[in-house]
Amino acid sequence: MDTLQAVGSRSRILIADDHAMFAEAMCLYLSKAFSVVGVVADGRTLLEEAFRLKPDVIVLDVSMPLLNGLDAARIIRKQASNIKFAFLTMLDDANLAAAALEIGPVAFVLKRSGGRELLTAIEQILHGRSYITPELKSEDWVVAKARARQFSRELTSRQRDIVQLFAEGRSIKEMAAILSLSEKTVEFHKRHIMEAFAIKNNAELVLFGLKRGLISICPESHHPVPMQRSSYGSGLPIL
Repeated sequence: MDTLQAVGSRSRILIADDHAMFAEAMCLYLSKAFSVVGVVADGRTLLEEAFRLKPDVIVLDVSMPLLNGLDAARIIRKQASNIKFAFLTMLDDANLAAAALEIGPVAFVLKRSGGRELLTAIEQILHGRSYITPELKSEDWVVAKARARQFSRELTSRQRDIVQLFAEGRSIKEMAAILSLSEKTVEFHKRHIMEAFAIKNNAELVLFGLKRGLISICPESHHPVPMQRSSYGSGLPIL
């Protein structure tokens, strides 16, 4: 723990998770070794706060409202290559772990893992090394990289946005506002996705998003409550 505290004393952590109680507990736990600078509840707020706060590490879920963790990390990495990412998820999918590795040195830890493993994972990425939970670690990550390309090649970034927001139950009007597109453009993307992947109805489109880890199976993740500031523990707001 002494080594972790030594690293943590110089490291700023931003937490991104849409489950408030879990995020609060994680904030309190990580505050023992690191400086937790903020907590956010959706992928698009994460983008704003990452560029504003400039943390050393972002601990984030893969499935988050408005923008999933993988795509958020890709966007942040392009503009802030020094920020490290530790994915903390319930999705024990080797393809997702492989896709995360394509971003660069990252950590991929399951939520059912112990807190000590998360601390170890953060320490590893702070030293520029990737960490994949032993439950998913492949003997040959060359094969995993092939998995990652297979996982991500089917949908463009814009198409992933459309699938995620639709699967969350957003209306065409809401999606257009969130993505700064016209409603006709959103409808065009949705129709193109359904035709390209032989998706027959809206239920199949939701299932399509679930299989690709773009949305959470937890009901509270689909419609986040309006953003509000609440203090707890260290007094950090949930954004």
